[in-house]
Amino acid sequence: MKILTAFAAAATLIAVPAPAQAATPACPAPSQAELKETKTDKPAHGAKALKGVRVQHLPKGFVYGQVVAAEHDGVTEYGYRWSDDRDSVDRRHRSLWVRVVCWPKADKPASLTKLPVTEGRFANDPQVVKLGGRKVLSMEGDGALGHGRYVGWVHRQGVVVTVMASRPLAPELAAVIKGIKL
Repeated sequence: MKILTAFAAAATLIAVPAPAQAATPACPAPSQAELKETKTDKPAHGAKALKGVRVQHLPKGFVYGQVVAAEHDGVTEYGYRWSDDRDSVDRRHRSLWVRVVCWPKADKPASLTKLPVTEGRFANDPQVVKLGGRKVLSMEGDGALGHGRYVGWVHRQGVVVTVMASRPLAPELAAVIKGIKL
């Protein structure tokens, strides 16, 4: 009788998920409406523009905003772009793009060089640096992303966060990164 009781207790323990697994939320993903929506928000939405993502340090001065969402090749991208009303070629143009990429293969900063996205690939010798209390992959923004600094990190297995900040926002980039919560 004691053997059966111990066996039953062990089976029960094995079937119960570990507390860390139960507490880990899924990757924030866009709704079907957000995947189809392409409208520009004026005024731009604030720090809660993305469901499931909080940008606790959002620089001032943004006029426009837009949800950017896509699903392709087993990857879901979900982000928001804030910008001012200057032309994008103006070096004083202020823009910020925060994006979450749900990609099961992401497990360490080096995996970001293989991130299967259409915009914002980590190429041109990105560097691993510590910024905003996080270990991030960092590179100079290229023409497609605009001028500034592009960074990314694996928030947890399968969940990547990328941030593109224009040059005028460079002094605030560490605070932006530190304040992103999923």
